[in-house]
Amino acid sequence: MSQAAAGSELDERVPGRRWTVRLNPVGRGSAEVRVSCSRPACAEQRLPSAAAGRTAAVAHLKAHLRATPSPRADSYCACLADGCRAHLPGTGRLARTEQPWRCGGPVVLTVITDRAGRWWQALECCSRCAAATPGARTAATSHPSAPRTADRPAPAAAGAGADTPQFSDQQATTRTGCPAPLPVPARRRRPPEARIAQRVIPRDLRPVSLRDELAELGDLFRAYQKRPEPDLALLADLQERKALAFLTWSDVSCDVTLRLEAQRAEQAAAVIRRQHRHRTGCVADADEPGVVRLLTVPKQWEYARSVLAHVAGHAPLPGPEARLLVLLLTLRAAHTGTGNLVGQDVNALGLTDPEDLVEQLTGCGWLSLPGTVGELLASRPENPTPITVPSLVPGEDGTGPFTFGRKTRPKLSGWARRVVSDKKLRKAKAPAGTRLLALTLATWTDGVGRLGPGGRGVTLNALTTRVPVGSGELRDLIDRLTAADWLTGAALTDTHLTGRLTERVLPLTCPLLN
Repeated sequence: MSQAAAGSELDERVPGRRWTVRLNPVGRGSAEVRVSCSRPACAEQRLPSAAAGRTAAVAHLKAHLRATPSPRADSYCACLADGCRAHLPGTGRLARTEQPWRCGGPVVLTVITDRAGRWWQALECCSRCAAATPGARTAATSHPSAPRTADRPAPAAAGAGADTPQFSDQQATTRTGCPAPLPVPARRRRPPEARIAQRVIPRDLRPVSLRDELAELGDLFRAYQKRPEPDLALLADLQERKALAFLTWSDVSCDVTLRLEAQRAEQAAAVIRRQHRHRTGCVADADEPGVVRLLTVPKQWEYARSVLAHVAGHAPLPGPEARLLVLLLTLRAAHTGTGNLVGQDVNALGLTDPEDLVEQLTGCGWLSLPGTVGELLASRPENPTPITVPSLVPGEDGTGPFTFGRKTRPKLSGWARRVVSDKKLRKAKAPAGTRLLALTLATWTDGVGRLGPGGRGVTLNALTTRVPVGSGELRDLIDRLTAADWLTGAALTDTHLTGRLTERVLPLTCPLLN
């Protein structure tokens, strides 16, 4: 190609764009540096150190690159104006031959950096010049454009528009003099990783059925933690599924820690199953008893309910305090109508005036004492006071109001004493009504401690028959039992009381048989 022809070709093309960002020291005795840009619209920046200056210079150059449209296909190399090593005679890669250097390939946007980190330059040039320039990196490549004609002017730069940043000396800048960067498109967020037991389930885990099982188990365990009430049977099932899944996971991944985790899950499932049997009273094995209750057999539970029903219908005095004292005395004299009593037995019931109450029982003839009431309240275990309840003495045919035998009576009496003298009830100084309610509710639960048959609750009429208080006072007694960790989830309506006795008092319960 002749020189005239080359000049004619360049006249038909536009010069490539180019700008340079430089880093220079401010002066001697100072660590500050100055960052300047060849674009007139960019103001100079001063930074406290060379490291901070390099960071600002690179950020400034990147802002230019983001604001720049695609390289123009109809521009010629910007490096030609200065005479780069490719264009100078005898310095290009084809210097060994007599062929002149010819630009070629698509126009690219190239970034050249100084090895010493003193300047950074971006320019438009052809792909051959970019390849011939040491250290040059291509940032963008132009798209082919149709040839220009008189009837068809050159198209505008890609991305040009009223709201699009233009690459010019008058483009919008920030206060620091840097071009305003284009908004970065939001990255597509990857779906969250599936987890179980603080472990990430690999996305490429095979078989797919194993990965789905592990992901489902993780969701089920997290859902179980949000349950308002525990379900030990469900939790045991989940632990067993986890043990099997982790064992399979260990086999396919050859990870020993997964096998150990599977063993721990299997042990946890066994423990939870045992706890569930203890709570429900179900005997799964001959060597595995259910809840170790103070009254061990269902017949004794029925006897306890029969005593409470008898006292509710035959108490000689009104009020919860009299009802509780009559219940204690009935259990002491249930078999023959006679029994022994000490002062501590009466004083431990939380009565307001125990001496006056005992005098009322003896005054109406329901209770008979060999001495005075004061002597009864002062008696000690080594010298108990004999008492007689005439209504409980067997008739001529030898039968009394109760059908249980001589060995069962002390078990029932001991059970009632354990309930009314519960440690938390004593510490809270619970009144007699609260202790009577605790005794009543202990005989009206299912196997897991839920109130009423099948956990459906206790009717309010039946409850006030056993505990003679008004509805307002009953609500206060329920709150006291809840505070003493006897009752949980209690809900009192106009017709029923629902809730559950806490696990710590399950050994004192007498479950309903149906």
